Amino acid sequence: MEKVEARCSAKTNVDELPAGAQGIGGFNLPHVRGATGKFRLFGHYVHVQFLLLALFELAVIYSISLAIYNYFIVVATESSTYFVPEVGAKLALMDVVFVMFMVAMGLYDTRQRERLSGLVMRLIAALFFAAIALTVLYQFIPQLSAGDGLLKASAVASVASLAVIRALFYRFIDGRVLLRRVLVVGTGKKALLIDRLRRKADMRGFHLVGFVESGANQASPVDQNRILKFDKSLCAYALENDIDEIVVALDDRRQSLPTDDLLNCRMSGIDITDTLDFFERESALIQLDLVQPSWLIHADGFKRNLIRTSVKRSFDILVSVFLLVLSVPFMLLTALAILLECGGKGTVFYSQQRVGRNGRCFNVHKFRSMKTDAEADGVARWAQKEDPRITRVGSSIRKYRLDELPQLWNVLVGEMSLVGPRPERPEFVKELCQANPLYKERHRVCPGITGWAQLCYPYGASAEDSMSKLQYDLYYVKNHGLFLDAYTLIQTVEVVLFKKGSR
Repeated sequence: MEKVEARCSAKTNVDELPAGAQGIGGFNLPHVRGATGKFRLFGHYVHVQFLLLALFELAVIYSISLAIYNYFIVVATESSTYFVPEVGAKLALMDVVFVMFMVAMGLYDTRQRERLSGLVMRLIAALFFAAIALTVLYQFIPQLSAGDGLLKASAVASVASLAVIRALFYRFIDGRVLLRRVLVVGTGKKALLIDRLRRKADMRGFHLVGFVESGANQASPVDQNRILKFDKSLCAYALENDIDEIVVALDDRRQSLPTDDLLNCRMSGIDITDTLDFFERESALIQLDLVQPSWLIHADGFKRNLIRTSVKRSFDILVSVFLLVLSVPFMLLTALAILLECGGKGTVFYSQQRVGRNGRCFNVHKFRSMKTDAEADGVARWAQKEDPRITRVGSSIRKYRLDELPQLWNVLVGEMSLVGPRPERPEFVKELCQANPLYKERHRVCPGITGWAQLCYPYGASAEDSMSKLQYDLYYVKNHGLFLDAYTLIQTVEVVLFKKGSR
C-alpha cells in the first residue's frame, strides 16, 4: 500500500484516539488487546460480552438465593447444617429457569435498543413469569422445590441487583474496553455497507476505528471523516493503534489488494477477515450483495448428518407434544371465538399450499383469520398492514400468533419443524426464485413455525422484505443446530408477548 501524507487537523476525532484515551465517567480504561467480540458456540455466533453477562448474572442470582436460604432456613431455625448438595441443585435449577426467562424476554438480545427503564421492566416481567412457571412445576414435582418463600424472596431480591449490573454493563461496553478494534481496508461500495452500521446495537461486538484507502484514489461513498490518512505502513499503524482485526472490503481485489501489508499484519497476530464473514459474525446474516458461488462452496457450515437430523426430529416431536397439551385451552377458545364471529357459517381452520423442504408442496394448517372470500378471484396477495381481509378475531389471534398453533400438527407429521425458514406460497416462491436464485437454497431444510428471520426482521409483506429475510434464512441454513433452534424458540416468547412483526 502506498504511503500517503498525514492529514493535519486541529480537531481530533474521538474515534481516532489511541486505546485507553476514551474512558467511562472520566476514568481511562485500557483496551484489552486481542479481546474478541464473538465466537462460535455450536455453529452460532455468540457475543462474548453477553455470554459473560449471563454467566455472571446466573452466579449473582445463585449467590442471592443461597444467602436467603442460609438466613431464613438455617439462621432462623437455628439449624447446624448450612448447606447440602441437594439444596444447591434445587437452587441451581431455579436460577437457570430465571435466566432462561430473561433470554425469552430479550434481555440478552444484542439488538435491544430500550433504555434502562425498559430493560428493568423486562427484567421484572421475566422473573415474574419464571416464578409462575416454577410454582406450576413444583405443584407437579414438589421434590424440586427449595421452598415457596425462597422462590419469591429470590425473585424480588434479584431485581435490584440485576438492574445495577445492567446499568454498569452497558456503561462498561460503551467504553469499548472489551470491543475488538476493527480497521477496514477499502472505501468503496463494500466498505459502505460497514459504514452504514451506525447504531450501538449494530456495533455491540466491535469498535470501528476507520477506513483505509487502497489503490487508486477514487470518489468514495464512505463518510470522508472516517477515512484515515497516515504516513506509515498499514502494519505499523495497526500495531501502534492496537488494531485487533482488519476487514478487507475491496470492490476489486485483483487491482488493489495490498497483499504484502496484509501478510505482515497477519504474521503480527492481527486477524484478517473478509467482508462477508464479518457480516455473518456481527449481524448474523449472509449479505446477498456479497455472496459468490465460490464462497458458498468453500464456507464452513451447511452440515448434514444422521445424528443431527435425528436429534432435531426428536426435539421437534417432544416439544410439539408439550406445546400441544399446553395450548389446548387457547386453541379451544380461539375456535369458539371464530365460530361466534361467523355465526357458525364459516370454517374454523384454513389450509393453504406452501413450499417445503426440497421444493415439495404441502398444506399448512392455521386458524382462519381472514374472510372466507379473501381471495375469491384466485390471485395470491401478500398480507398488508390493516388488511381489510382480516376479521376482528383474526386480527387478535394474529397479534399473539395463535393462528399458527395448528401447525404443530404439521410438525408432528414431519412436514415442518419448530424452527426454520417460514414456508411461502408456490406463487411467491416462483417470483422470488426468479429475483434471486439463492432463494431456493432456503428449502434445503424443513420450514418452521418460527425462525431466525422472524426474530431479526419485521413481518415480511413484499418481495423486497422476503429478500431481506432471505439473508437471515441463509444464515440459519448454514449454521442451524440444536443450540440455535433452542435459542430461537426461547426468543420467540419475546416476539409473541411484544407482538413484534404481527400483521
